[in-house]
Amino acid sequence: MSKTYSYAAQSASDSLKPYRFERRTPGADDVQIDILYCGVCHSDLHTVRNEWHNTLYPSVPGHEIVGKVTAVGANVKNFKVGDLAGVGCMVDSCQHCASCAEGEEQYCENGFTGTYNGPVFGGENTFGGYSDSIVVKEKFVLRIPHKDNLAAVAPLLCAGITTYSPLNHWKVGPGKKVGVVGLGGLGHMAVKIAHAMGAHVVLFTTSPNKREDGLRLGADEVIVSKDAEQMATQANQLDFILNTVAAPHNLDPFLALLKRDGTMTLVGAPDSPHPSPTVFNLIFKRRSLAGSLIGGIEETQEMLDFCAKHNIVSDIEIIAMQDINQAYERMLKGDVKYRFVIDMATLKQEAAA
Repeated sequence: MSKTYSYAAQSASDSLKPYRFERRTPGADDVQIDILYCGVCHSDLHTVRNEWHNTLYPSVPGHEIVGKVTAVGANVKNFKVGDLAGVGCMVDSCQHCASCAEGEEQYCENGFTGTYNGPVFGGENTFGGYSDSIVVKEKFVLRIPHKDNLAAVAPLLCAGITTYSPLNHWKVGPGKKVGVVGLGGLGHMAVKIAHAMGAHVVLFTTSPNKREDGLRLGADEVIVSKDAEQMATQANQLDFILNTVAAPHNLDPFLALLKRDGTMTLVGAPDSPHPSPTVFNLIFKRRSLAGSLIGGIEETQEMLDFCAKHNIVSDIEIIAMQDINQAYERMLKGDVKYRFVIDMATLKQEAAA
């Protein structure tokens, strides 16, 4: 066992504070990673504050992890000490159900084990990347092909794969007109990735002042979704829409923009349901409303390789570990462009003091 320094919440009403716990000694199939950077995901905040009503305390969040390998088990083949490595949203799954066999561990029928907050269907708690180190099975460790700007790579482990997976699954590419709803941590990655895939990208935002940023990130058009006239210009025009908004909202205005046989996929996870869409919006054009959850390990590696090839990283603001509670409050106000990333050197300095 190795002593680990972290920040944790002890209850839903508690702020994140220093917390020490023990990681397991690396086994034969394990990789131990010294964490350099950890992205801050909205899921971290949802979990810490028990907004999904399933939090195990103490809660050490963080599932956008980039670091250096410090130890490997005897059976580890693809990593050596000194390698860059990443850990995303999962650290285990059953490995024998149909989904796991097909490389879709995120849909494991027996419930994947989250990097923090334990197995989906209940079990021992797990502690995430707001810590100085982590030990993970090699199967769930990812190669980092980027050579620099590693802090900005960290959010790819969640925001990147959450958007890449549906864009990939619904075959976004040249000749497709694709909508992205929302320009936040997920939305800005969706715009970048869809653009790199060769699609014509239409960004939908409630904020007129995000037009310039949307175009900079790769959108071909920017539509203010509160403007009915602008929305009408896109009616029946889109092959696919990726809706990244994590707050309840009316889905009908966006469904009406899809062509026949078009699909809108939801990746934002609000803490209360969206209003039910009008059935006629679906049946009269054979439209589909779908959902998507991160990606499997193989697809996550594919995403990292794709992003490295196209020089894609997240737009970030680096923070100290000690500023995480203020960062949560800013995140709730949308006061970040577009992802916070913790420099874990600040945690290690505090631990050594």
